[in-house]
Amino acid sequence: MLETSQRLLSLLALLQTRPAWTGTELSERLEVTTRTIRNDIDRLRELGYPVDATRGPSGHYQLGVGAKLPPLLLDDEEAVAVAVGLRTGAGVMGMAESSTRALTKLEQVLPHRLQRQVNAIHRAMEKGPDNTGSNVADPEIDPAVLATIAACIRDEHYLRFEYAVAAGSPTRGAGSGVVQDLPILVEPYRLVSWQRYWYLVARDEQSAWRTYRVDWITLRMATGRKYQARPIPDEDYTDFVLRDVATTGWKVHARITVDAPAQEVLSRIHAAVGIVESIDDNTCVLVTGADSLEIVAVYIGMLGLDFHVDGPPELLTHLQTIGNRYLNAIGSSNDRR
Repeated sequence: MLETSQRLLSLLALLQTRPAWTGTELSERLEVTTRTIRNDIDRLRELGYPVDATRGPSGHYQLGVGAKLPPLLLDDEEAVAVAVGLRTGAGVMGMAESSTRALTKLEQVLPHRLQRQVNAIHRAMEKGPDNTGSNVADPEIDPAVLATIAACIRDEHYLRFEYAVAAGSPTRGAGSGVVQDLPILVEPYRLVSWQRYWYLVARDEQSAWRTYRVDWITLRMATGRKYQARPIPDEDYTDFVLRDVATTGWKVHARITVDAPAQEVLSRIHAAVGIVESIDDNTCVLVTGADSLEIVAVYIGMLGLDFHVDGPPELLTHLQTIGNRYLNAIGSSNDRR
């Protein structure tokens, strides 16, 4: 049998893993009597853990919600940040199970006001496929900005903000260089996390679907105005972000004609690399992008297929430089034989 202190920790851990436990279930798991479970529940209450009990045939114990978060010792912002981080981490290879368990434990004791914030973010959020790493520093996102946007999505309220975009570019969330702020009013629908960035999918004042980088958003005064929700067809917000960013959301964008069927190209690329459009049975177009010409060159080189560059011209120059470098390497190797 476990010592009392160890048993109390084990009991607390069980209560945090799911909403309700019967006394019999707890006694079987901890190998003690139901009387001992009742005594241990009283000890947890004395330590400041609110444990609710329901009597009767369907009686059970449930870890309650307090006015604050002792003994987790997290303030409100930290609790929301941890919950959002665990939700995002659940999509990382090798972390899904542990992140889900930790998130379940945390949400069991969140005060109602914080639970609403976390639930709003979770319902509003999707995560795109992961891709290879990058040396580019991750943008810092204020959790309060995410919470505000998520609340507007939940309540179907218009969102007003200033948006940093490149001069002369369309007011799309996937614009490139940041040089000026434009006032924006949108109907917000979903937050999508992808490639180290957060994106907002929204309908603008012209009823066009747009993608906005959240780290380029500066929130303005809340509107409090409700809109009539008109979700994106099939509600596939992640796919919309992937396509929008692939064509407009990188520092470098490229259009490549590949001498192969679209299905063949699709079988050789990651979903995060770009989108493929079929031309005929033997030709297709790959629309892709990255933070540098070097990365784009790597993407198309790894296809293992013949291709032609439709643009940009700078990519052709870069490929010529790489080609000459490879030819020089081959010539130098032959000379040493």
